[in-house]
Amino acid sequence: MSSCGIRDTIRFLVQHKMVDCIVTSAGGVEEDIIKCLAPTYVGSFRLDGRTLRDKGINRIGNLLVPNNNYCLFEDWLMPKLDEMLQIQKDTGMVWTPSKAISYLGEAINDPSSICYWAAKNKIPIFSPALTDGSLGDMMYFHSVRNPGLVLDIIQDLRRINTMAVKAVNTGMIILGGGLIKHHICNANLMRNGADYSVYVNTASEFDGSDSGAQPDEAISWGKIKKEAHPVKIYADASLVFPLLVGETFARDYHSNVAETKAD
Repeated sequence: MSSCGIRDTIRFLVQHKMVDCIVTSAGGVEEDIIKCLAPTYVGSFRLDGRTLRDKGINRIGNLLVPNNNYCLFEDWLMPKLDEMLQIQKDTGMVWTPSKAISYLGEAINDPSSICYWAAKNKIPIFSPALTDGSLGDMMYFHSVRNPGLVLDIIQDLRRINTMAVKAVNTGMIILGGGLIKHHICNANLMRNGADYSVYVNTASEFDGSDSGAQPDEAISWGKIKKEAHPVKIYADASLVFPLLVGETFARDYHSNVAETKAD
């Protein structure tokens, strides 16, 4: 979602402490950081892949990311991985994906970044498949050059599940689906279900994907409470989510700001 145009919307929520945690793919982390280093360009869904490959340009939907962006990312990231490995050796630090993301968020030090504000506000970003992307490629390269860095995914699993168990109420806003959707829902299974749930995706049940599973299916597993009134919106999250936030979180925030100024 950092790639598709709602990065600023998510950043707004994190900056103003309107969420308790985020679950994302590796792409959500790396694209957020890469956009602090170099621009992403708007292209077209119909651009020819072979031509783009010859020009060193990668397509993400209708967005274009030059190879050089990833070179800049590698140049920035490798020293940070060296630092993390040294901290691990010196202090016995047990790194997890969420701790690594927080470390990188502090290091990027850019207020346009989701990771920056998450680190600043101590909001954990969980990424159960952090190696599945450019970040994983860089970690692979680093492990060959300077082996030994370890990320403990079980600690993060315990952390997110414990957050769910100890929460008085929980609400899930799930954009898209797949691993991320299941990870959030499964944490709520540990507390016999989320109290509130909103899905935004375009997937259908008949495709056999987790993304297409209806909220009622989650109720059968105990991932959403039986008495809850979950909603699934069949829509492009990049179009709908900014509107949802604008009519709820943002309107409430700006209303409070206006009242404070009036006082």
